[in-house]
Amino acid sequence: MATAANPTRDDFAALLNETLGGENEAFEGRVVKGTVTGIENDLAVIDVGLKSEGRVPLREFAAPGQKADLKVGDEVEVYVDRVENIHGEAMLSRDRARREAAWDKLEADFAQEKRVEGVIYGRVKGGFTVDLGGAVAFLPGSQVDIRPVRDVTPLMDLPQPFQILKMDRRRGNIVVSRRAVLEETRAEQRSGLIQSLAEGQVIDGVVKNITDYGAFVDLGGIDGLLHVTDLSYKRVQHPSEMINIGDTVRVQIIRINRDTQRISLGMKQLESDPWEGASAKYPVGAKLSGRVTNITEYGAFVELEAGIEGLVHVSEMSWTKKNVHPGKIVSTSQEVDVVILEVDEEKRRISLGLKQAQANPWERFADEHPIGSVVEGEVKNATEFGLFIGLDGDVDGMVHMSDIAWGVNGEDALGLHHKGETVKAVVLDIDPDKERISLGMKQIERGAPAVGGSAGGGDRMGKNSIQTVTVLEVRDGGLEVQAGDDGATGFIKRSDLGRDRDEQRPERFQVGQKFDAMVIGFDRSKKPNFSIKAMQLAEEKQAVAQYGSSDSGASLGDILGEALKAREGR
Repeated sequence: MATAANPTRDDFAALLNETLGGENEAFEGRVVKGTVTGIENDLAVIDVGLKSEGRVPLREFAAPGQKADLKVGDEVEVYVDRVENIHGEAMLSRDRARREAAWDKLEADFAQEKRVEGVIYGRVKGGFTVDLGGAVAFLPGSQVDIRPVRDVTPLMDLPQPFQILKMDRRRGNIVVSRRAVLEETRAEQRSGLIQSLAEGQVIDGVVKNITDYGAFVDLGGIDGLLHVTDLSYKRVQHPSEMINIGDTVRVQIIRINRDTQRISLGMKQLESDPWEGASAKYPVGAKLSGRVTNITEYGAFVELEAGIEGLVHVSEMSWTKKNVHPGKIVSTSQEVDVVILEVDEEKRRISLGLKQAQANPWERFADEHPIGSVVEGEVKNATEFGLFIGLDGDVDGMVHMSDIAWGVNGEDALGLHHKGETVKAVVLDIDPDKERISLGMKQIERGAPAVGGSAGGGDRMGKNSIQTVTVLEVRDGGLEVQAGDDGATGFIKRSDLGRDRDEQRPERFQVGQKFDAMVIGFDRSKKPNFSIKAMQLAEEKQAVAQYGSSDSGASLGDILGEALKAREGR
């Protein structure tokens, strides 16, 4: 049992606590000021007013990557972890003191959204460690710079500003961002710079990046987009054809959007506009040479000069090749002759014609093969209404099924010929504007009709001319006849066989019988139509005019008799 003369170990502990209790409460867990009383190797001996001094490693007094600048007599702040350890020395920490002081300041700065200064001094998984004046923070890799940085070494051990994103003192967790500071700084610079710029201003810049649609140019802290269409008036497929990264270029500011801080730039605006006076330089109908720059499904673009292009629509590329892709007619970079069809200076459009610069094959065919001439060609295609024949000059002519053969209906006549067969035909009609040539095959058998001419007789097959015809066939509806011995064949309708009804009977005629009839017109294939009735009426009218009228006292028989005598006298 313990007595006053013999105190126990607990009694000594109680007496010690009683003696030092006040000091523990005043020092432990607090940051206090102390004086450096000595430096031993890599330790600093510091007196904070306790019974014993404490020792602190010199490295705790140095900034990351630097040496400690400490000497005897310096006053420093340290954190008192314990008043006395097992060696009887005070346990002090400069790092802990700096950390506590730093946290107090950082919390205040975080509340006010202020930037803080720190030093990147180490690497950890996913980022880096930053010393914020004693407090350690985490810098994620994505927050180092605005753009990804491959090598952070040049940024380490350098004091620089950071923005605190979040902090938790209880857990000792701080996350900072260098990128936020750079973005804010850049935004301030951009805002200031954009205010100093104006649309229409000419400025020098450096090409920073090139894309398919243009290039980004640094104007001294703010980027502008130089679109590929604003590089030059001529066609540019890719910006790299004209500029490279790092080039210094002179540009004009086209547009500024101060809300989005976007700037549009142009280089072609500094050149003279080739479209000024284009209507005068390129009059409609002029024939010029150009270079094919681009081919599309609907046509080809031809460069007439640098910055001036015209479109040759697919319909204006060839006289004879229809529904063909333009790439099968022309090729890129090919030199071609074109004709100006239309100029719209305001819309910067020129319509060109490729086929117009070449001879029209339909007109050339008409000059070389007049109506009535015989041509030879290959059957290219058979349709439900006729045959298409390939002719000279890469043009086609059509033989209607009614003009294929005599005495055969149209559908049967189509079966008489096949694709690839070479045939002969007579040119019945040519229309260069509509690109049509009408041919006849049956007309070769009994002579091709001569068309045109005026009224009058002779051998000329003109309208109102009188022709001697031979009956080839007697039908219910009329007569199939032939002019002359080997002339054009035609038809006389039942109603045209005479003036009187008794005369309008086909059965009163016989095959081989010859008589005169008047040409009153031609059908679609230039086949003549004859009329006895029209001839009789014309002769009566002529006789009345020449020999007097019945009103003068002469009978119609007298007048016709005189006319008949005059005709026989000839």
